[in-house]
Amino acid sequence: MKEKVDAVIVGAGPCGLFQVFELGLLGMTAHVVDALPNIGGQCFELYPDKPIYDIPGIPVCSAMELVDRLLEQIKPFDPVFHLDQQVTELSPTENNRFNVRTGKDVEFDSAAVVIAGGVGSFQPRALRIQGVERFVDKQVFYRVQDVTLFRDRDVVVLGGGDSALDWAVELVEDVRSLTLVHRSKDFRAAEATVERMKQYVADDKMRFMVGNATDLTVNDNRMTEVHITQPNREVERLSAEYLLVFFGLSPRLGPIATWDLGLQRNQVITDTEKFETNIPGIYAIGDIAVYPGKKKLILSGFHEAALAAFAIKERLNPGEKVHLQYTTTSTLLQERLGVSNAERN
Repeated sequence: MKEKVDAVIVGAGPCGLFQVFELGLLGMTAHVVDALPNIGGQCFELYPDKPIYDIPGIPVCSAMELVDRLLEQIKPFDPVFHLDQQVTELSPTENNRFNVRTGKDVEFDSAAVVIAGGVGSFQPRALRIQGVERFVDKQVFYRVQDVTLFRDRDVVVLGGGDSALDWAVELVEDVRSLTLVHRSKDFRAAEATVERMKQYVADDKMRFMVGNATDLTVNDNRMTEVHITQPNREVERLSAEYLLVFFGLSPRLGPIATWDLGLQRNQVITDTEKFETNIPGIYAIGDIAVYPGKKKLILSGFHEAALAAFAIKERLNPGEKVHLQYTTTSTLLQERLGVSNAERN
């Protein structure tokens, strides 16, 4: 049975969550679909504990703290989340709405669709070693969710980008041993982080090796060593209770690529008034949206969500002016937010 909703939001990252808020303020309902099994998008998957410093009014918070605050903010609007599934079908209907279906056969009759899918659905680039699959999310990790797991353990980090070096310098003080392995001495990380890593190496707190992981040692069904093949073809075995792999992501638009949207380098082209795509009623916000002057900032995505919400309200009520109201003074908005009379007074 189809669920009739005002908007389906594709993506449960910060921008998708804030889109729920902006729609809710204007009295609209939203369902959120995400291919990941958890709310939070890339923040949850890639850097849940990393500090963010450029959210207005919040000097610093972790990525997951930001997601938690956004979830708290949208509670009054009772959004419904459909996780671990993608929107697989999207088609316009005769009454100027959309039929939307997910891979788990959840179906919506929606007035609008907002694509807030970051870089699209993505998968970490995998470590190509025979037999490694059975250790994934046990001893081999493509993302860090619980830093306490590695305390006083032998950890090997693979990669040379921001994620690899960020986590190497973040964990080095708490682990028993840490070795960073990269295929060359050239890094794709922030210069300041590279310098911190080099200082830890100079102080013998961390080891750096040039090479590639090519095999594992397994004893009693547990990984105990990772084999590193060096440029001279010599192989060194490193003690490894945990292996953190950061080879980057392979972004994929997935089914979005089949929706006849205007695309530019795997991003969805929008205008800058409504953040509407070439298909009326379909909007794009956050990193997946592109337009002249686009900046990939969470702040920009929040701005885009606000204007998209006003555009969707106008779509639902053609010919009616949508008045701008302020949460500090509007009794209607405060009622929608669940602000009590005592709080208002």
